[in-house]
Amino acid sequence: MSYFSARPSSPAKSAKSATAFNQLKRDIMLGLLPAGAALTELDLAAHFGCSQGTVREALLQLQEEGLVLRKGHRGTQVSECTEAEAVEMFRVRQQIECNGIVRVLRAPSRSLIPDLKALYGEMIEAAKAEDELELASFDRDFHRRIFQDADLPALDPILHRCLVHNHRFKISRSTAPRDLLATAQRHGSVIEAIESGDTARANQALHHHIATIVDLGPSVFPDASQ
Repeated sequence: MSYFSARPSSPAKSAKSATAFNQLKRDIMLGLLPAGAALTELDLAAHFGCSQGTVREALLQLQEEGLVLRKGHRGTQVSECTEAEAVEMFRVRQQIECNGIVRVLRAPSRSLIPDLKALYGEMIEAAKAEDELELASFDRDFHRRIFQDADLPALDPILHRCLVHNHRFKISRSTAPRDLLATAQRHGSVIEAIESGDTARANQALHHHIATIVDLGPSVFPDASQ
């Protein structure tokens, strides 16, 4: 379960909507639902055994994360996941997070490090279970938990969308099994840097972490070293 909860709704509708949302998101992230695929409310309602209103709620959540495009009478389609967008989102994410960490280190909450270590543990377990999507989910929670202490809540949805797109892009580019444990363990150095209380060190650790996520790093962030 995500550290960050979705908006509350009626229990029954929320549960069914969450089921539809989670399954559709999983299929989109894994490429089982390719870019351009049409998503029809009537068909999805029959598939998930729920109302079209419940499906619509799930599709609106997917739209907020940038995974689908709703085009009025033309229906809903799975969004593209292009390299051009990935590059710009890496840049936006780097700016948001690295500016945010400066604010975080001015007055970090007492729960920050314990929360990050708990999420780090969840990432390690997901990696050992070879569940890449679960690992990616805890990864997003990890970065959003850091940014939470920056006290810039209006930017959190933007950061979240960048994180989702980054992970979708990374998974879509994978042509061979990746070392998920190494991916999880990369977050250890970020925790150590934050725990040191050294703003410059934490900023550099976060910048390097983002810049070396995929092999686009050198072209997006020329000063980064793999």
